Amino acid sequence: MDILITPHELTGSVDAISSKSVAHRLLICASLANKPCNIVCNTTSADIMATVECLRELGARITRTQTGFRVVPIKQRGRHFWRPRTKLDCRESGSTLRFLLPVICALGNNVAISMGGKLPQRPLTPLYEQLIAAGAQMSPQGTVPFMVSGSMRAGIFRMPGNISSQYVSGLLMVAPLLAETLQVVVTEPVESRPYIQLTINAMQQFGVPVSTERTVEFDQKVTIYTVDGSAQYSSPETTFVEGDWSNSAFWLCAAALGGTGICVNQLNLSSCQGDRSIMAALARFGARISRKGKSAVALADHIDGCTLDVADFPDLVPPLAVVAALGRGTTHLTGAGRLRLKESDRLQTVCNGLCALGANIRIQDDGLIITGVDQLTGGVVDAANDHRIAMMAAIAAIRCTNNVIIRKAHCVNKSYPHFFEDYAQLGGLVEKLEDVED
Repeated sequence: MDILITPHELTGSVDAISSKSVAHRLLICASLANKPCNIVCNTTSADIMATVECLRELGARITRTQTGFRVVPIKQRGRHFWRPRTKLDCRESGSTLRFLLPVICALGNNVAISMGGKLPQRPLTPLYEQLIAAGAQMSPQGTVPFMVSGSMRAGIFRMPGNISSQYVSGLLMVAPLLAETLQVVVTEPVESRPYIQLTINAMQQFGVPVSTERTVEFDQKVTIYTVDGSAQYSSPETTFVEGDWSNSAFWLCAAALGGTGICVNQLNLSSCQGDRSIMAALARFGARISRKGKSAVALADHIDGCTLDVADFPDLVPPLAVVAALGRGTTHLTGAGRLRLKESDRLQTVCNGLCALGANIRIQDDGLIITGVDQLTGGVVDAANDHRIAMMAAIAAIRCTNNVIIRKAHCVNKSYPHFFEDYAQLGGLVEKLEDVED
């Protein structure tokens, strides 16, 4: 599906969708708990459903309810879970694969894992090597189907801090299955630390404490995360998925570009989600930001270029790049090297997409240099099968002088299936096109 957008300001109010980052974690904890749990989740997406379907294949019974999901855990006797031979399909969800791979290894399953899109090419190192050292057996990286067998042991796992926090989260979530103390030692600086804290919070909701210690080991600063061997998941019976800051950021950035403002409701203003940093980032640019209850509001104002280290919130680069592209002066977005390993090489696709619309942007090392212009021209953007590139192009369209066509815009289904419906509700002029010629 291609999308045609006629430039028009966005304004009004919209409810945040449920955070897929939080939903993944709560679904996994609930599937490994001692009794059923109801998870209140106002929306779903392709990535969330990939985790749901994989957990079903592993033996959990998960059903959709009017308010979200009901999870009946995987069968277990004492600490031993049902161990089927099974096939899992992670689709294009890196979170699903990285979170569930340790779980599969701990359950002792013989599993064939299918993947789609660029996921087979996205690295698993050093999680891959650490799991093999702990007793698991796996196909070479990049193999599809990816075969997993054997059974991992607890122990000490070492990770560099500049890799995906999802590796650390996956190891922490598996700890209660292993009957012995597990430690994850992460060298400083720890990028995306807030997402590790999201995992810790989810585990604590299910009665599993995680201790955190910052210390020095072999002359290297490290953070040590420890889960005691006696810990087991205990269902809280009902838990809630908070609103998603990653996708809400697109609306807040759109508001900073013009109109009378946008209010995003159903957000946790004290959330551990790293992308809550959108508020501080927009304030750095000069946008007017306010908070009230469970709502965040952004208003247009002068936008000035600045320098931002995005290492802790790299997923904000696409919407922030739009703001910078229409600001005064030059913006440097640094610390974004890991964007090369997303659904697309997101440094390249952000650059390509905004340049196609008339922006002045280039890649330098691990970041972007963006010189602002008064207006974008419009044009055709290839979403590159990346949901955040499609949404980036959509909010850029509100400050274009001509129409914008977004190729393969249905990739928003990965995280935000009704994005374009909400875009239209805020005043956007959207038309679905089946076949579009350049």
